[in-house]
Amino acid sequence: MMGERQVDQSALFYEFSLEKQVPTDHMLRSIDRFVDLGPVRTHLASFYSTTGRPSIDPGLLIRMLIIGYCYGIRSERRLCEEVHLNLAYRWFCRLGLAGEVPDHSTFSKNRHGRFRDSDLLRHVFETVLHRCLEEGLVGGDGFAVDGSLIKADASRQKGVEGARGLAPEVSSRAVDEYLAVLDDAAFGGATAVTPKFISPADPAARWTGAHGGQAFFAYCANYLIDVDHGIIVDVEATTAIRQAEVTAAQRMIERTMDRFDLYPARLAGDSAYGSAEMLHWLVHERGIEPHVPVFDKSKRADGTFSRADFTYDHQGDVYVCPAGKMLICKGTVVNDNQLLYRASKYDCDVCRFKPRCCPKEPARKVPRSIHEGARDLARAIAQTDAYCSSRRQRKKVEMLFAHLKRILRLDRLRLRGPCGARDEFLLAASAQNLRKLAKLIPEPTPAVVS
Repeated sequence: MMGERQVDQSALFYEFSLEKQVPTDHMLRSIDRFVDLGPVRTHLASFYSTTGRPSIDPGLLIRMLIIGYCYGIRSERRLCEEVHLNLAYRWFCRLGLAGEVPDHSTFSKNRHGRFRDSDLLRHVFETVLHRCLEEGLVGGDGFAVDGSLIKADASRQKGVEGARGLAPEVSSRAVDEYLAVLDDAAFGGATAVTPKFISPADPAARWTGAHGGQAFFAYCANYLIDVDHGIIVDVEATTAIRQAEVTAAQRMIERTMDRFDLYPARLAGDSAYGSAEMLHWLVHERGIEPHVPVFDKSKRADGTFSRADFTYDHQGDVYVCPAGKMLICKGTVVNDNQLLYRASKYDCDVCRFKPRCCPKEPARKVPRSIHEGARDLARAIAQTDAYCSSRRQRKKVEMLFAHLKRILRLDRLRLRGPCGARDEFLLAASAQNLRKLAKLIPEPTPAVVS
């Protein structure tokens, strides 16, 4: 029999508990255990006036941003609407049923003001990382580093030629930030090469065709993770170029050592971090084993002998050619970081291997980096089982970037300028660490009263 809803007289009183409406297995309930925003008020105290009308609680704004980045809600206008309608979001934000949701413009006002002046989002990220350390999720023995391109909020059709530069009348907050980082090694100072195009909307974004398809304006999100559980221990925003990624890796390692007293024994990375200077910095300045493939372009494609065909004698500091003759060095550094080892012209003139060695030169020259010792160590590590294990563990960084783009929907930035990119990357990394905490640390089982 078809039922019919009975319309009774409305009750005069209702009993409603927001706490009971949020399921026990809801992700926000698991995350809430690890969100401690008490220090936020102390951190921001000096940035608020002691008089005047009370402001919106900054803890509420941070909780709303955590919701937005955990669930891929990119628009702050939509975020306010979702928090207004969703009971679980209201519970997480401590709003109750009647609490008023802030206007979306409040986020912009605080972001461009006291949040950036106080570096609050970095503080929030480090607070979450401290909790990961307390829960034992960070081993600190092995780290992995990588970078991934994130499209900037800049139209590729409206770029201007880099040689022409920006028009004098172009002015915006993103332009001011671009001018402020022109000498920064992670942005304008990363390379002397003029980009092919510059975006007037976001000049710090780099024109890149690294993905092989249409070129676009982008920033680079750099992650430094602990390989035990894939916890992000630091994050840095840079321009989309390899030299800037190396600078970011050094900054993240140094910051992690200074602020968290974490000294990794090994670092895994791809060949972008295999330059001679980077390997020297890891081995001789930081005492870290480089589980990184060496960036080496010495192999020749014309069929003549490459540098690998020459044997280096450490004791005599000479190279020995395939014919058994020595190549010696006078100690002169060329190209900023290389020594040249030269063979004798008299030996080369009568050598039977000359057509395969130096057919167009009177004598063979072999360059050797002044940091070749660190490169040799990296080559030796690459033959070990530990290196194979590090290669597998390094994939955890790539998985985090896939999660960032597909689940958190951060495949394109919404904020402009270097500061906007940094803010988005810090919030996304905080959300990823919170989700990892919620997944790996189970809910405590309530005690059974007998």
